[in-house]
Amino acid sequence: LFRSTTREKRPGEIDGKDYFFIDKSTFFKMKEDGEFLEWAEVHGNYYATSKKILEETLKESRGLVLDVDVQGALNIKKIYKNAIYIFILPPSNEDLEKRLKKRGTESKDSLEIRLKDAQWEISHMKDFDYVIVNQEIEESTNQLISVLVAEQLKRERFDESSRCFFKINMNF
Repeated sequence: LFRSTTREKRPGEIDGKDYFFIDKSTFFKMKEDGEFLEWAEVHGNYYATSKKILEETLKESRGLVLDVDVQGALNIKKIYKNAIYIFILPPSNEDLEKRLKKRGTESKDSLEIRLKDAQWEISHMKDFDYVIVNQEIEESTNQLISVLVAEQLKRERFDESSRCFFKINMNF
């Protein structure tokens, strides 16, 4: 978990699992102290990626997946140019609207803002390496896994130190 937000928790969300839910004064203090890799204001709320947690995780693992909005991805891309960026696209504007309504967290005004903002985000799809159309969650998850596996197997990413060399003993 790398993300903090100033928005209210939605039903079923857990602090420290889904996000770190913090108030605006704490957010701005953390921002001033340089604790965020990136931050963005989205629909009147603030979101940020923890620099410390991200860097610690990168030291311990070969890779990680961040779930950030387009603003966040574009900001991170300025720092991590070699990372892989995947755009998750709704099947249609109508499907996006249905999904947002079904979630039950949007007023009429906030729904209109989100749909308008989605058009801006879609206009930045060209800045991403891959696009997954999120028709069905299982299919989209499999596509995401396929992208991640393919990227790990790229020759350019193959780390010399991780190679295993086998010596075959042919003495019978």
